[in-house]
Amino acid sequence: MNPVVLKAAVGAAALALVAGCGAGGQRATSGGAAPVSGAPTVALHFTDDGCAPSPATVPAGPVNFHAENRGANAVTEVEVMKGDRILGEKENLTPGLTGSFSLRLEAGDHVIYCPNAATERAKLTVTAGANPAAANAASAQLSGAVATYRRFVEAQAGALVPATTRFAAAVKSGDLAAARSAYPVARGYYERIEPVAESFGDLDPEIDARVNDLPQGAQWTGFHRIEKALWVDGTTTGMAPVADKLVSDVTRLQALVKTVDLQGAQVANGAVELLGEVANSKITGEEDRYSHTDLYDFAANVDGVEAAVTALTPAMKKVDPALQSSVATRFAAVKSSLDQFRQGAGFVAYTPENVPAAKRRELTATVNALAETLSKVAPALT
Repeated sequence: MNPVVLKAAVGAAALALVAGCGAGGQRATSGGAAPVSGAPTVALHFTDDGCAPSPATVPAGPVNFHAENRGANAVTEVEVMKGDRILGEKENLTPGLTGSFSLRLEAGDHVIYCPNAATERAKLTVTAGANPAAANAASAQLSGAVATYRRFVEAQAGALVPATTRFAAAVKSGDLAAARSAYPVARGYYERIEPVAESFGDLDPEIDARVNDLPQGAQWTGFHRIEKALWVDGTTTGMAPVADKLVSDVTRLQALVKTVDLQGAQVANGAVELLGEVANSKITGEEDRYSHTDLYDFAANVDGVEAAVTALTPAMKKVDPALQSSVATRFAAVKSSLDQFRQGAGFVAYTPENVPAAKRRELTATVNALAETLSKVAPALT
């Protein structure tokens, strides 16, 4: 599961951003946003038995979540869901790790989901808020940002379909070179909207699962299945059905993003969580382990997060222009760190020879600094 995140930022309900930076010490953390002052905090302490929230009832509005793995080996993530949509999550929480995030929740029943626990789902009840007028004012302020970000998501999903169709055609024709060239291009469109794509239940694993993400006995499909054939097996033989399914899946995704109810809580947390995924997981090279095209993914992830922040810039300039300027500076540093690895229209292969350990640490530091700065946006806008 991905870890991302990136797991863009706007919504009619409100905004909540989560940082993805790590910290050491006895009470280690996988990352967390600055809490919203005055908002209730829900503890999500999970074990292999489950992850019941405490308290189980909160008023509508801003809510801080504090997740902690209390010895669970089978469970490493916890999600807050509304229906089948993921509003916020913390991933990669091995025993002893903690993480935090903030959401603005609407009244109604929500689900706390911790995959692989004995009891995977628990109920979180959100009652009517005390000040609906304030919530409506916040929603109105962000309506323009919602529309701007929706246009970006729909445009990327629209471009993903023909790019993936060209990739699939190269695979089916047996043109290994053309398929290898088309692979990172098609994936770029997906990686820019991955925080939204991940909200559609099982569709993201169908499109983007790594082999180690699969439950035992599950069929491996999607980009990474074809990636292995292209770079490890050196052949496209047998990949035609996988390519056809991939085109079908991204076409379905394109239709879904046109109808999704974009909420800041859902997409914002996913995007900044994705930065944490880049810094703490993707940086190892495990994402595109066969093709070593990871830098294409990194750049696309950053593009997607930047699109969300750009949509929010008008509001941020009104609320906290200094913070908005700091976010812009951090984005520039990340882009500069990536630019040193550009080669022609793309990037060098993500290998130890091209990107040694010291450079990977440098890239991690700049991404973490951006994530930490973005974590301050939610409290400012809320």
